This record gives sequence, C-alpha cells and structure tokens, in this order.
Amino acid sequence: MTCKGFIFYFIGILILTLGIALSIISNLGTSPYDAFLVGLFRTIGLTVGSWEIIIALVMMGMNGVLLRKRPEFLALGTAIVTGAGIDAWYFSLRGWMLADTVLIKLLLLILGMLLIGIGTALYLQGNIAPIPLDRLMLILQEKLGLTLSTSRLLISMIVLSFAYFLHGPIGVGTLMTALFNGWILSLFMPRAQRLYRE
Repeated sequence: MTCKGFIFYFIGILILTLGIALSIISNLGTSPYDAFLVGLFRTIGLTVGSWEIIIALVMMGMNGVLLRKRPEFLALGTAIVTGAGIDAWYFSLRGWMLADTVLIKLLLLILGMLLIGIGTALYLQGNIAPIPLDRLMLILQEKLGLTLSTSRLLISMIVLSFAYFLHGPIGVGTLMTALFNGWILSLFMPRAQRLYRE
C-alpha cells in the first residue's frame, strides 16, 4: 500500500459515505443497497453502518466462493470504515439539514449520487480492499463479460427486492440511483484513474 493509495482510499471513503448519508436524508429513496440496509435498521434495529458491516461479511464469503479463493478479510476493514462513516455523517447532518421541500430533497439526492460515484471511483484507485458489494460488481463484470454499469444494475435489481420486503426507503431516488449510479461511476472512474497516475 502506497501513501498515495491510502490518501485516495481514505478521501474516497469520506466522500462516498457523505453521499450515502445525503441520499438517506433526502427522503426520496436511496440506492437499492442502502435501502436494504435502512430496511434492516428499521425492521430489526442496530444502525445503518452496523448493517453495512454485517452484510459485508456475508458478501465477503459469497465473493470468496465465486472467485474460489479465501475471503478478502481486508475488505472487512473497508466495511467497518464505511459503516462508521455512514453513521457519523448521518447522525451529524440529519439534525440540522432539513429536507423540507421537494427541490431540496432532489438536490440532496443528486448531490448524494454524484458523491457516491466520485467517492467509489477514488477509493478503488487505492487498490486496498474494495467494499464487498463493489468487489461483487467487478467479479460479475469479469465473469459475465458485462459493462460496469450493467453489472451494477443487475446487483441493484436483486438487492432492491430485499429492500422492498424490508420496507426500506424506496422511491424515485431508488429508481434514479439504480439507473444512473453505474453510469456515474463509469463517468468518474477514468478521471480518477488519470488523477491517480499523475
């Protein structure tokens, strides 16, 4: 791990988790995966960040099976940092950042989507350990010969069904993130790669 890689990783996670928190606060519906986590939080308890860590453990095992390798235990560290970041941003912002008009909700959602794409593109450059969900996206891209956006969309549709049964925050924002998050990531990934190589 290089110093530059760690900086990209850390800044990327900070931006990513801020984006997730803003999309939850927008109250227009979050990404399918985050809707799943919020649904677990509302149905069972704990925090959104805690469920990020628990589901990451399950996905780590699944990714290990798909790759026929030992699970990437370093990814658990990424999940812990991400879970802590989501909770820290969410609990510090929700008290004073009121999404009380449709325009503000929409702006928070769009900003959240952009930050999720930028943060993911940046932290992946660190090549430390992707969040198990992002690793699954990369595995499906490689194994099924899909584009990055198609791989993301496929995962989003599966996770969305779980979110629906758990009464997660599904709305227009969920549809927007399911359709556009892969495209946003594809847009920022080459830019992040160039920035990292400079």
